[in-house]
Amino acid sequence: LARSYTTIPPMADGALFPVANALAIGAYQQAVNEAQTLMGLSETEATERDALMYRAYIAMGSPKVVLDEVTDGAPMALQAVKLLARYVNSNGAESDAILATITEWLADPACSTNPTVLLMAATIYAREGNYNEALKCSHVGTTLDLMAMSVQMFLQLDRVDFAEKQLRAMSQLDDDATLTQLATAWVNVRLGGNKIQEAYYVYSELGEKFSWTARLYAGCAACQMHMGRFEEAERDLLEALSKDAKDSDALANLIACAMHLGKPTARHVTQLTSVDPNHPALLRMKSLEDSFARASAASVA
Repeated sequence: LARSYTTIPPMADGALFPVANALAIGAYQQAVNEAQTLMGLSETEATERDALMYRAYIAMGSPKVVLDEVTDGAPMALQAVKLLARYVNSNGAESDAILATITEWLADPACSTNPTVLLMAATIYAREGNYNEALKCSHVGTTLDLMAMSVQMFLQLDRVDFAEKQLRAMSQLDDDATLTQLATAWVNVRLGGNKIQEAYYVYSELGEKFSWTARLYAGCAACQMHMGRFEEAERDLLEALSKDAKDSDALANLIACAMHLGKPTARHVTQLTSVDPNHPALLRMKSLEDSFARASAASVA
């Protein structure tokens, strides 16, 4: 169940860096607060600021804010973020219509080169479990956020070799960037061995340098789990949940920790079901339960 990577926020330089960096480490309210203090920006910068801020609202579980505030006449980047908000708000019920919109946008040269459009399309495809289509969107980009998304998709497709190659390209672009550091941690976890300890140090250093968030604690916990340190992982996950009680990956990994430590899991399963009923961990558990039920029925028959 251990997962150490998640949806990627865009990065930015200059005046927008505090917003983008807060989003990258999972400090969503901080990202919103930083965005609301930024004034005197160019039209392009203001659009990017708003895209970052609205993505933070989605990550905090408030997609309706985006749906209410982004008008039909808003710039394309904000329309793309609104499409993700619509997807999240509908719990996938509008998938067909939303995927049709993405297909239409990607066929339009004016939209298909917009980094935010590509990132939102990749994010939605990834949430649909269509990692190949997500990769087609992210792999054409040369920004750090799209490159980081490609790293995630390669890892999902078990192509660690390609993920490493993409990570090298990120390092050449900006080795010190937060997204590059996070991507390094994701790849190192998959490489295993001593690399897992290095990944743990990445999360720890980011927490000390900026601020500890549920995302960073959960990353540390995933490393601890891979190293067999389940008690330490449990402590990190509880810290993660103290930062964000609805962090679905933290809850999922807490279930795994409880299993390894021989502790009850029912409460954590109930919490995760309430927060994210379609979480991969729950779907896997349901599949295993169904398989067991079928096997039991067959043996009785």
